[in-house]
Amino acid sequence: MAVHSPAQSTNRIILLGASNLTLSVRLVIHLMQQRFGGPSEILAAVGHGRAYGVSSQMLGRGLPGIAECGLWQQLDGMKSLHTLALLTDIGNDILYGVAPERILRSIEWCLTKLHQQSAQVVVTNLPMAPVECLSERRYTAFRNLFYPSCRLSRNETISRAKTVHAGLADMASQRHFNLYEQAPEWFGWDGIHVNYWQRKGYYQDIARQFPDPEHYFEFAEDQQKFLLSWQRRPQFAYKTIFGQALYCSQPSGQLADGSSVFKY
Repeated sequence: MAVHSPAQSTNRIILLGASNLTLSVRLVIHLMQQRFGGPSEILAAVGHGRAYGVSSQMLGRGLPGIAECGLWQQLDGMKSLHTLALLTDIGNDILYGVAPERILRSIEWCLTKLHQQSAQVVVTNLPMAPVECLSERRYTAFRNLFYPSCRLSRNETISRAKTVHAGLADMASQRHFNLYEQAPEWFGWDGIHVNYWQRKGYYQDIARQFPDPEHYFEFAEDQQKFLLSWQRRPQFAYKTIFGQALYCSQPSGQLADGSSVFKY
């Protein structure tokens, strides 16, 4: 398959999230491009355990908060382009001890930056129904495994999650972005991770939340069925491994259609 230069990008896709998005980046790009065309400039701030307002550590790897990472400086310097943005996996900040009001300020800051780019935005709200169904034992096991420094009780975590959930609903009514309420049947045992075999249907449903494109794109049959392969796998612009800082120039990734990937 021919490789296109990044200059031929037809749109820009901004992906902000944590574990769910990390596991499905190529799938999400594929589904978005089926609706809006490609190749694309893709700016992704993702990562297991990622938070919006504070830095995070997961198994020795550290990343800055999404609102604090280099993606925004990169975005400010880019030319105007039709831009689509997905903000998802909101809630990890709670288990890092961040107050709901601060979490909402971080999300609002990201939305302000995206508004300056005239981006079409979809935000997924917290999946309250499956979270509230977590037993005390299951919640404690999940918390101790992935967030060992957290000492919030199940009830306090759910209370803070409800505050963020309600705050996002208020924000959506004021700022007029599309807030996606997540159905409980998408989620697995821990209440926050999408069932692996349901990922395609889940992200198809999210992709449909964006306004219909002005023009529909015809994809070859093989492009409809198979995800584009990596020409180069993207690497984080900045991360730490057991405290040691590692840097990588961007864009660091490229898909087979020439889509360039900036990873932060």
